[in-house]
Amino acid sequence: MEIVSTIAHIAMPVSDHSQVGEVRRAAKVLADQLQFSQDQAGKLAIIVTEAATNLVAHARLGEFLLCPYLRADGQHHIDVVTIDRGPGISDLTRSMDDGFSTAGTPGNGLGAIRRLSNRFEMYSQVGSGTVLLASVAADSPHRTSPPPKLAAGFICIPIKGEQVSGDTVALRTCDCGGTFMVADGLGHGISANEASIEAGKIFAEERDSSPTSMLTAMNQGLRATRGAAVAIASIDCKEGTIKYSGVGNVAGAIFQGDTSRSLVSHNGIVGHQSPRVQEFTYQWPKDGLLVMNSDGLVTNWRLNQYPGLMKKDPVVIAAVLYRDFSRGRDDVAILVVKEAPDA
Repeated sequence: MEIVSTIAHIAMPVSDHSQVGEVRRAAKVLADQLQFSQDQAGKLAIIVTEAATNLVAHARLGEFLLCPYLRADGQHHIDVVTIDRGPGISDLTRSMDDGFSTAGTPGNGLGAIRRLSNRFEMYSQVGSGTVLLASVAADSPHRTSPPPKLAAGFICIPIKGEQVSGDTVALRTCDCGGTFMVADGLGHGISANEASIEAGKIFAEERDSSPTSMLTAMNQGLRATRGAAVAIASIDCKEGTIKYSGVGNVAGAIFQGDTSRSLVSHNGIVGHQSPRVQEFTYQWPKDGLLVMNSDGLVTNWRLNQYPGLMKKDPVVIAAVLYRDFSRGRDDVAILVVKEAPDA
């Protein structure tokens, strides 16, 4: 799997029924843009309507994310993510049953969303809120190769008022590991987006390079842009190692159980200031979790305050961090990597 996030993820508030229609229209425009088949576009429309209606019925301060990405096989996907700080769901299993409702509605929403999705996951804490993920492919997916060893997911949201994000995520996985990048163009808007997208293009071109070699190439390639903070991690599951190289304020950390280890980046701007590029090697635990993020996320967040979250889909983990720790005044990118459950 190879992904380069060149289409900004869309974040929309949902607190009343009029906004349900706005979200549905945004999803249709995106599905048309990404050439979704009629069948898959219809599934997406139902999922979006049901998920947004659930936000209105059950949540407060609800937010709806449409997260498109392109895989190496040329097929687009859209992750539908709903985020709220509502009362939470005490029994997730029962909430999937058709007819179950706590708000006087027919109670068919979550079950229908799960059936229509290519990938579905939820995380909820009573008193803290719920995150829902439902992923839809542009066409009916057909797996032609073994599943990758690592599962990865990300959220990349522009600052309010901008149509593009100055942050970019790129990744590729294989049967023994993967390589992952988060780039944060200086500032925000078009110029920041151009810098981070250029970093993503170089990442795609330097397929067999080490993190330090990629950053060195980016330092040359980004000279015509305003520059970016960039971090790159390469995980080898067979060797149990992760090689990491970073310049600027993109953060990385490895989590295992209740322990965590921050990864070292040097100060500087890729494309300017002749930054110091150095590669560090760390142990990659079998049940490890990697989080890389731009400075759109605050620095004092913790995963151990969320029981069971590390077992969830990487996109769900990223969405919880976005909900609770986003600064709200900058672009934000959050990439989460873990061992795939079906690998």
